Amino acid sequence: MGNTVMGNFVIAPHMRLHEWVAIEKGYFHDADLNHRLDNVLVGHDGKLHDLGDKTGAYQTFEEGRTCDVSSACHWTVNVAAASGHGKLYADAYSVSPCAIFVAADSDIKSPEDLADIPISVGYQSGSHYSTIQALEQFLPAETIKLSFADGLLFNRMELLIDGKVPAASLFSGPYYFMEQLGFRKVADTSFMMASMVAEDADMDDVEKYFGALRRAQADIDLRPELYTHYYKEEFPERFRDRMDTRLFGPGERIVFEPYSREIFENSQQWIAERGIFEDGNLGDRDYAEAVVSAAE
Repeated sequence: MGNTVMGNFVIAPHMRLHEWVAIEKGYFHDADLNHRLDNVLVGHDGKLHDLGDKTGAYQTFEEGRTCDVSSACHWTVNVAAASGHGKLYADAYSVSPCAIFVAADSDIKSPEDLADIPISVGYQSGSHYSTIQALEQFLPAETIKLSFADGLLFNRMELLIDGKVPAASLFSGPYYFMEQLGFRKVADTSFMMASMVAEDADMDDVEKYFGALRRAQADIDLRPELYTHYYKEEFPERFRDRMDTRLFGPGERIVFEPYSREIFENSQQWIAERGIFEDGNLGDRDYAEAVVSAAE
């Protein structure tokens, strides 16, 4: 998974502001972190790579992310780490705004109206788990219909904008773009994310990285409007001219609190009860083996 070449600590951005702020403010430089950003999940067309009909964050971990640190929803990072595809960073997690959106003129007005309506989500990605988590308060499980055929984040966003899907789950930058364009939020599905650290990553560099992100978080908290223009850095070119990032919010927020054994085990139980991994295999590493912490 790791790809530390010529001393470079390779960071895969994930549609948040922190890395861009840390670069602007010189926080990586201050920490003496020789780094580079490499959006390993995005192709030259600005779309996230498609690994087949059931494409999602977990599959990208299985394929092997060529970076030292990346992130995804905590459910997927949890199972991927337990399955030996890297180590979950246990000293912080984050929370991202996410929602199910429909067109402004859609007949879908409430969560209950989503019964038996295909909702575009990323397979075994945050949108998959969080849509179930949010809608099971409103709908019987058998009426929650998820569509996995519409790809990852930007693919789903584009299909919704083009009127090719009835509903889609979108987070962070695309979440705010949907609001700007007048799409309607039917249900909030905000969720936790976690960071994956490569097995061979230099832990001194990992700590430098998170120290810089902590500083960036304070800047974003204080003056988010100074930094929301950075969302454009990861958007497909097609949409950049339409984006008014003055309307965007701060997005994902990093919480420098432990991703504890209790969170790890409760999350595994939640996934297992809903059969999200069809073979029931959630990895054979326990918490101590699956995570990495500066406290070790």
